[in-house]
Amino acid sequence: MNVVVFDLETTGLSPERDGIVEIGALRIVDGQVDETQKFETLVRPTGEAGQPLLIPWRAERVHGISNEMVRGAPGLPEVLPEFLDFVNGWPVVAHNIGFDGGFMRVHARRHGLDWTPAAEHCTVQLSRRAFPKERAHNLNALADRLGLNFAPGGRHRSFGDVQVTAQAYVRLMERLGVGV
Repeated sequence: MNVVVFDLETTGLSPERDGIVEIGALRIVDGQVDETQKFETLVRPTGEAGQPLLIPWRAERVHGISNEMVRGAPGLPEVLPEFLDFVNGWPVVAHNIGFDGGFMRVHARRHGLDWTPAAEHCTVQLSRRAFPKERAHNLNALADRLGLNFAPGGRHRSFGDVQVTAQAYVRLMERLGVGV
């Protein structure tokens, strides 16, 4: 199966109130993570009416993305069409697809675009199926369980999280006996 693994970093937890500050994505082609087919960009966040949003210190503390870093970045009106072209209707994978997919649906609709991947797969749910006796299924716990490592400075940055999520997806599908 061919899928696009993606991750977002945001200004907060509410798709309606908060903005996207980074998008990272990789393709898995014929069951292999293809790091040559990637999408990675910072995004200047905006609110529902297009007004600039500041990155709260709590969010910056998690992902390390500052207002200064996104000041010259493109906004979602430029980034979303490019990202949707990259996805190209393929099935998508995210660690906690409800969060990332929810942000994509709200923000695509806000910009007159459709978020319509062929399917949405969640590595949290796959982890729960593969490791039913484990309590923690966050990305750190899953990476540890599967022997995966984040690149230095990669945790809580979109592309670093995507690299581990993509590898985890392949290993989870193998463990569950499902062809990738």
